[in-house]
Amino acid sequence: MDECVKCPEAEYPNKDQDRCLPRTLNFLSYEEPLGIGLTSIAMTFFLMTALVLAIFLKHKDTPIVKANNRDITYALLVSLSLCFLCSLLFLGEPNEVTCFLRQSAFAFIFTMAVSCVLAKTVTVVVAFMATKPGSSMRKWVGKRMTNCIVLSCSLIQAGICVVWLGTSPPFPDLDTHSMNEEIVLECNEGSVVMFYIALGYMGLLSLISLTVAFFARKLPDSFNEAKFITFSMLVFCSVWVSFVPTYLSTKGKSMVAVEIFSILASSAGLLGCIFFPKSYVILMKPELNNKEQLIRRKK
Repeated sequence: MDECVKCPEAEYPNKDQDRCLPRTLNFLSYEEPLGIGLTSIAMTFFLMTALVLAIFLKHKDTPIVKANNRDITYALLVSLSLCFLCSLLFLGEPNEVTCFLRQSAFAFIFTMAVSCVLAKTVTVVVAFMATKPGSSMRKWVGKRMTNCIVLSCSLIQAGICVVWLGTSPPFPDLDTHSMNEEIVLECNEGSVVMFYIALGYMGLLSLISLTVAFFARKLPDSFNEAKFITFSMLVFCSVWVSFVPTYLSTKGKSMVAVEIFSILASSAGLLGCIFFPKSYVILMKPELNNKEQLIRRKK
């Protein structure tokens, strides 16, 4: 009777189970079609964001750009450009540097983007309330409040990431159990709890932004940016709600592709819903980019 010997972890048995074959390495590389496609999409949206930022800087003194805090608008565009770039950290063979940086960078940059959206949403509400005679909200109108929102929200996420990286940082790992014929090269998140705390905090800010924008969507036309923010946050939240079950049900490079796609789709949603209508007015309808149009009210 022949003796049965278990294959080493780096090998798997053939169909006849009479010899061991080497297992291939599984990771999402830049060279394969999926990696090339995701990289191309990320760079395309990065360049589009840079173009929108250039348009807003060139027309910085026009009413449509000055409305609702230029500095927060610039910060949001820079954050979105970094969101598109940070997706590239998930491509290629995992190593200590990329594993250490990619989830924490993604969490912090996205939180900064969402906090900018929240600050813009609160600005819409406060600006409308401040127009009422004798309103005490006038003292909150200005850069101080919006800067405080962005800094405080971002610093909380930074604190979560510091605790995560300081106690149980992500590291490159080998998954030899998910696939029989392949070894999955992946980044072990270190602390799964901290990963979902960072993700949950970002989700909480998104829900707050969506809720505030939803209730502010029917304000007069002069403050109607809330309508665009509502739709953008609806897209953003929809992407990340569908991300969690999809991410947990996939393995190997498909899991990485799902996260990259979610990053690109949610960032593109914010860019398109908030900035494309304004860019269209600036470039194609300059006659609408005047103070009289911006202060027009619903009849």
